Amino acid sequence: MATVIVTDRLIVFPAIDLKGGQVVRLAEGDMDRATIYGDDPAAQARAFADAGADHLHVVDLDGAFAGDSVNGDAVASVVRAFPGRVQLGGGIRTRAAIDGWLELGVARVVIGTAALENPDLVRDAARALPGRIVVAVDARDGLVATRGWADVSTVTVADLARRFEDAGVAALLFTDVGRDGLLKGCNVAATAALAAEVSIPVIASGGVAGIEDIHQLRGKPGIEGVITGRALYDGRLDLAEALRVAA
Repeated sequence: MATVIVTDRLIVFPAIDLKGGQVVRLAEGDMDRATIYGDDPAAQARAFADAGADHLHVVDLDGAFAGDSVNGDAVASVVRAFPGRVQLGGGIRTRAAIDGWLELGVARVVIGTAALENPDLVRDAARALPGRIVVAVDARDGLVATRGWADVSTVTVADLARRFEDAGVAALLFTDVGRDGLLKGCNVAATAALAAEVSIPVIASGGVAGIEDIHQLRGKPGIEGVITGRALYDGRLDLAEALRVAA
């Protein structure tokens, strides 16, 4: 059993997912099941900041499939507009990409596919850039999904997470792909189980349906934060209330 970190505050990360420069949410990571919520990502970032958010999670969905930045201009506009810390994922698979985003002002980069296919890249970056590298551990039925969740490996979530135990990564981002964008409720049990396996803080993602998810996650050992998207956009979760409960 790993030594886990207990924190009084749960970080709430409102999510801005980018597809074709627009703010969207997908169902189960399916690009053909996208709901468009706006065409001004910077304005959405400002709205989240006005509600009290000091952290933001941004995903370049097109980049996740392409393996390189596609929505770079939109990401840059969000970074300029948001006064807090921006965490970015999607297609970040080289050291040059990591350095470029950090130089732009991104606080942390999230690496998924490369964590499985090129773990040395992640380890080297995490050691050189303490506190700046997050590893995405995306799961379909307990197995790691990569390349925008289009491919499923034979590696378990826990096995991938343990590979980075001593690498100095800032956090693990755990997403239950089968719940993402479906408002089924966060998989608290699986998130807590992963947090118990490693000493790396874990961020919960996928399926947040309302304020009850925030209550359930807050105070769980090893869980640093939670990402929420559709519940906010659909009005099922009030961001200001979520931030109050999380704090």
